[in-house]
Amino acid sequence: MKKFKISMCFLLGLLSVLPMFSFAFDEHKTLAIGAPAPDFSLSGIDGKTYTLQSFRNAKVLVVVFMCNHCPTSQAYEDKVIKLTGDYAPKGVGVVAINPNNPASLRYDELGYSDLGDSFEEMKIRAKDKGFNFPYLYDGETEVASNKYGPVATPHIFVFDKDRKLRYNGRIDDMENPAKTPKSLDARNAIDAVLGGKEIAVPVTKTFGCSVKWAEKKDWIDKAQIQWAKEAVKLDTINASGIATVVKNHSDRLRLINLWATWCGPCVAEFDDLVTLNRLYRDRGLEFVSISADDPANKDKALKFLQRKQSSGINYIYTGDDKYKMIEAVDPKWDGALPYTMLIDPDGKVVYSHQGAIDLEEVKKVIWNNPMMGRIYK
Repeated sequence: MKKFKISMCFLLGLLSVLPMFSFAFDEHKTLAIGAPAPDFSLSGIDGKTYTLQSFRNAKVLVVVFMCNHCPTSQAYEDKVIKLTGDYAPKGVGVVAINPNNPASLRYDELGYSDLGDSFEEMKIRAKDKGFNFPYLYDGETEVASNKYGPVATPHIFVFDKDRKLRYNGRIDDMENPAKTPKSLDARNAIDAVLGGKEIAVPVTKTFGCSVKWAEKKDWIDKAQIQWAKEAVKLDTINASGIATVVKNHSDRLRLINLWATWCGPCVAEFDDLVTLNRLYRDRGLEFVSISADDPANKDKALKFLQRKQSSGINYIYTGDDKYKMIEAVDPKWDGALPYTMLIDPDGKVVYSHQGAIDLEEVKKVIWNNPMMGRIYK
């Protein structure tokens, strides 16, 4: 009898939340097979505005929803490039749309890319990879994306010459580009449409990062609450301790920043350093800050770190000879603050910079390190 009551309670509780889940799934319905292609008017990274009419001469129109940050989308970039090149002579048009609202991306998601999903960053990715198809931005309003209803990135839609949807789903069944897929679903669908045949499997499931709809923006408020709960400590360190930190006998990529509360550029750039820590700490980055403030001002330095929510490893130099600190950090360093270094686990300095950092430049350096980068390289 007791077990029955527990089961009934569980069932009633489950039933009470089912409408919530149903609403979540129905909120962005995926376009049904046979439906006409929804029109759109979107800006491309080439400065042009594209509509459905822009592809009116294509015998088959392929619409791919993809983005910059998602590891799965990254894994399919070369495949989309090849598909475009292979089918262009057959009259197939390919267009890619980024459906993500950049403000809805969490830092742990951005840790898998050197670029976010903004329009400007789309231009950089397209240039870096040599995209041979139009890459359109829909992150601001997501009007077109809501009409098509992609589930994840990438998600591909194949339309015939009458612009009726004939296939939607995955590109193929193998995310890892180094391995051979068993089912070339998108290519099979395109071939069938070109040949006037029915598609054997017109709908497949998709695998990848969920679409970052604008309503997910509240993540930043939740994240701020979580970050505020993380402990911020400030320990003391001497010259020999700094030398050990720089040798980096850990298994992580170590980002070291020398700073002081009285240094204007140090204070101005510190938010960027905290951002880098939040972006890449789950990927293997360790952030170490070393304050050059007078030890008597330790409380002031700690309060600054707490305001910045710097929950990495924080030290304050306790020696009375700042030149010993300079030599321990890097004999090549002139001593001007701020000073930033990126060090491999073997102690090799892969980046050093005196003065305020360029956030995008440092992101590139971190991303291009063999320890980081794409999941599928």
